[in-house]
Amino acid sequence: MNEQTLDENARKPRWWQWFGGGSAEDADEPGMDPAAPPGAPRELTAREVWLPAKRRMISKIADFLIDHDLEILPATMTIAYECVTGGAPRLAQLILERTEKGLPITLSWIEEQRGESTQDKNGEALATLMSRLEDSLDEFSRTTTGARTATSEYSSALKQHVDELEGVGRAGMVITELAALTRAMMERSLAIETELACSERRAQTLQTALEETRRQADMDHLTGLPNRRAFEHMLEREMRDAQDAGESLCVAFVDIDHFKRVNDTHGHPAGDRVLKFVGETLNRIADARCFVARHGGEEFAVLWRNHTVDKAWKKLNAAREEIAERRLVNRANDSPFGKITFSGGIADAFAYPDKSAALKAADEALYAAKQSGRNRILRAGESPDPHAEAA
Repeated sequence: MNEQTLDENARKPRWWQWFGGGSAEDADEPGMDPAAPPGAPRELTAREVWLPAKRRMISKIADFLIDHDLEILPATMTIAYECVTGGAPRLAQLILERTEKGLPITLSWIEEQRGESTQDKNGEALATLMSRLEDSLDEFSRTTTGARTATSEYSSALKQHVDELEGVGRAGMVITELAALTRAMMERSLAIETELACSERRAQTLQTALEETRRQADMDHLTGLPNRRAFEHMLEREMRDAQDAGESLCVAFVDIDHFKRVNDTHGHPAGDRVLKFVGETLNRIADARCFVARHGGEEFAVLWRNHTVDKAWKKLNAAREEIAERRLVNRANDSPFGKITFSGGIADAFAYPDKSAALKAADEALYAAKQSGRNRILRAGESPDPHAEAA
């Protein structure tokens, strides 16, 4: 090792060495013991084994930050580490899909996705806990009902025996005492029966509260529509039921055009009113064969059971035209919102190998509608009509 190398390594900061960047002591070739005779083998140290892996990991993290033009911050380094190590597979997939579409990866976008993922996980955990509690309550209700019935029957039998014992009580003090003891047992059984009845009523009240909590957990509280978690559960069930029944199933994604401009110009409360308006309009096409949900942000999702893609397209396009023809005004300051429109993409759920592929096809059709001018609905695989109305 020459003097210049020593000086350069001496200037390396501590974090560089911690990340595996090495110091003056690391300059020797790995696997060579300076004190051993030339050519003598020795066992590699743990540091020498793991050092190349550390360097590769740091290289991957650096490449991730550079490829997506992200600042070097604790948050972005954590995100990069999770993505390159497989700790956040869903986020990594979303980043890949967004990159393939040529869209930028920003810290705010990543935090939004991570926030939605956390909410989804929390919702799933809450639903699991509620399900377990409901099962426990069902078992408790069955147990208390059975115990109350048995106690009631036992009390009736005791009362009959007490009456019989008291009828012959003059025969002796022992029988009289036995009758008194039995009557005390009967009174206690009646008290237990009353307590069990109260417990059963409380369990029924809690069961009702849990059902309401489950309903609230599946609802988007701004629009009143089902949320993303409810949509995913509905999609799984509808795909299974429609396939068993031999019926068609269509899925669509809808996204409000230029929604950020509405928020920036009129403020988020006004943006919330626009979301509610679009949600209410879409919800009018919902029925026993159509399911509408808020998928997140300004995006909505729609399912059609026993509808062809063309029939679903006509219904969704009618809702698009209805919204595009309205001229909304911000009630806070009487300023017009301008033309509010949305774009959409529809796919046949059974034209693809699985649920994920069908959702991706609908999302790509939505993206194509956005790219071709907005304010239009495209079927998956359909080429945009250059003469269609644009926003």
